[in-house]
Amino acid sequence: MIDHTGIVVSDLAAARRFYDAVAGALDLLTVDNGPGAFLMARSVREYPYLWIGTPRPSYWAEGSRAGLNQMHLAFAARDKAQVDAFYHAALAAGGRDNGPPGPRAGAGDYYGAFVLDPDGNNIEACCRGAAATEG
Repeated sequence: MIDHTGIVVSDLAAARRFYDAVAGALDLLTVDNGPGAFLMARSVREYPYLWIGTPRPSYWAEGSRAGLNQMHLAFAARDKAQVDAFYHAALAAGGRDNGPPGPRAGAGDYYGAFVLDPDGNNIEACCRGAAATEG
């Protein structure tokens, strides 16, 4: 459904530590995308991907900056264990708790965890259906 999305960060090294940890927990990878950015994806030839970098995008409205307009991004996890691994890896890499792993009231068969990345973006990992209720 998504081709790609991107977020601007203020500290590329801190973001790289955080997203390397998150990628490892979710069986994703990160790859360099020039001197001021990197990509996070399932593979180097597969969509969707997340662009993470410090350059100011040409499409930004005047006054925009990293962390000013918080973004929410949810990664699809394989199961509850992978959601839990995402949460712990993100916290160990400098993320801040924004909702520990667990089912979400009113969301049906849904299990997710929320963390804030180093710039305050709300990053989630979740699973749905049987994967959210088993185990």
